[in-house]
Amino acid sequence: MENTKDIETVPSFGDLEGLIGTWKGVKGWSLISVPNHKGGEDPPGFELIVQNYTEILTFKAVDAPVENEGGDQTQFVGAIEYEQVIHDFDTKELIHVENGMFMYLNEIVMESGETIDAPYSIARSGTIPHGNSILVLGLINKDEGAPVIKEITSMPSTVDQDGAPLGFFDQFQSEQDRLTVTDIVINEESKIFNVFDPNDNLNRDNKGLEFIDTVHIDLDSENEGTVGNIPFLQKHAKATNVHSDFWLSTVKLPMSNDTYQQLQYSQKVGISFHERFNGKQGLISWPHVTINTLTKIG
Repeated sequence: MENTKDIETVPSFGDLEGLIGTWKGVKGWSLISVPNHKGGEDPPGFELIVQNYTEILTFKAVDAPVENEGGDQTQFVGAIEYEQVIHDFDTKELIHVENGMFMYLNEIVMESGETIDAPYSIARSGTIPHGNSILVLGLINKDEGAPVIKEITSMPSTVDQDGAPLGFFDQFQSEQDRLTVTDIVINEESKIFNVFDPNDNLNRDNKGLEFIDTVHIDLDSENEGTVGNIPFLQKHAKATNVHSDFWLSTVKLPMSNDTYQQLQYSQKVGISFHERFNGKQGLISWPHVTINTLTKIG
């Protein structure tokens, strides 16, 4: 049998290859709840922080296939490095950096030459300077037309809300009020950012666009992945799970046959702090949601 090392000389990235390049977005939003001891509550309450941000997201291909040996089987990985840099839209302050890799997990080649599909076709690793690391895995699919972006909630689950004191979660509505404006001409309200369903902003960004096709990248730490935290976060605000969706789309320019590339994402990280109410065991899981719409610039 011919050695697989002699065959694989060029990395295969599948539909992840469309990520390679530099992307810019100015429509980013972050919603996160953090512990707040200022009120003297025991256990402490929370502070909801909602920020509008700008972003540069860069992907760079690793120009050789990465071989994983498993004795009588081999898998080649197509690796793409990424760097994410985020600034506050208003203050221009740096608020987030992240580095990691997207990985295309090619089929597994047996010693006999037989091939089998990997359980998950893609993976992403990430390192965050707060002291977190993630590994999420999932699937990638390409379909004609626009992305299908489903509603998500930024609130803790109904179980985690059950029994809360009156007004405990009012910060969510207060932030929605702050980010809702009224057109005095037609006396109609519109949301600058939908606090309760952040993905609504992504769908509004797509309104009126003509999409050729969309690659959907669906990643979750529950798919045999991991989430790590430094001791401080483990004690005070532990990240427990990560789910992220990316939509890589080809969009047609109006009144033209030309196209451009658009990348959107929605990510939800569960952060655990504050005991549940009514004597329920465990901590509340607070969703940290980030969304953005970006355009390829290089």
